[in-house]
Amino acid sequence: MSRLPIFRTKTRTLTSLALAAALTLLPVGCSMLEQKERELVFRIEPGTASWYRGLPSGVEELQLSTPAFGDSQNIHAWWWPAEDQDAPVILYLHGSRWNLTGHLFRLEQIRALGFSVLAIDYRGFGQSLGELPSEASVYEDARIAWDHLKTLQPDPDKRLIYGHSLGGAVAVDLAAELGRRAERRREAPEARALIVESTFTNLADIATEVADTSWPVRWLVSQKFDSLGKINQVGVPLLLVHGTDDQYVPARFSEELFAAAQNPKQLLLIEGGNHNNAMRVGRRAYAEAIRELLKTPVEQAVDKRISEDTQADSG
Repeated sequence: MSRLPIFRTKTRTLTSLALAAALTLLPVGCSMLEQKERELVFRIEPGTASWYRGLPSGVEELQLSTPAFGDSQNIHAWWWPAEDQDAPVILYLHGSRWNLTGHLFRLEQIRALGFSVLAIDYRGFGQSLGELPSEASVYEDARIAWDHLKTLQPDPDKRLIYGHSLGGAVAVDLAAELGRRAERRREAPEARALIVESTFTNLADIATEVADTSWPVRWLVSQKFDSLGKINQVGVPLLLVHGTDDQYVPARFSEELFAAAQNPKQLLLIEGGNHNNAMRVGRRAYAEAIRELLKTPVEQAVDKRISEDTQADSG
């Protein structure tokens, strides 16, 4: 179960290290600060989640890689195809702390909606080899996974991106990159839709929200995860989901992202849902929102982007 990337009990440590680095102005101080920040952002729990009871039948374990990885890095993934071999496929991007073993409950819920699922552990999580993750490395991992997903489902109209919590920022970054690529090439988008749940606007905002300190935390954050600055570049239909009782990330962050996003878009607030159970608590509303999402023609998002570009050029 994903938790907030930076916790109240740890924020003072981050700011103290930041102050020390600023005072000393030594490269080693900056390096230590960045290392500590990444540890606090991702908070990786080693091993399997205590509630994990093993992989369901039908799940295939994959190892994704690139020549640049060599033997010291890889991306461990689960491929769980739906019974319908041509079902829509979701790329699942998880948040901080727990590896895939802690997310099986949500993968089961997604697959029960009729989707095939490709889920990955970022390098440094679970069985994925690699050093401590960074913002840049998780973005790269998502792109590598997306390229593999395209081989599993050749039809762009049946490919979706899903991100939870910190994974929502990774999902927004991927969707925005695909949107920019499609715009440059004047091509149809590679994805059908984007779903983000229990996510935030950017890391500085959420760090400021939970910081128990008078220090200006947002000035000290080097890992940006700036979904608010990218959400308007997403060129596919968007669904934002948030529990109203989220104990880690206030629902107003999804409301801010919704306000900044292009149409077509939906905002689903799950009454009583918390950071981890919105899909279960709001199951019917969630399923209906996804059905509406899949009814929305991708062309609406493309036409909206072209229209705005034309207006900007004429202005």
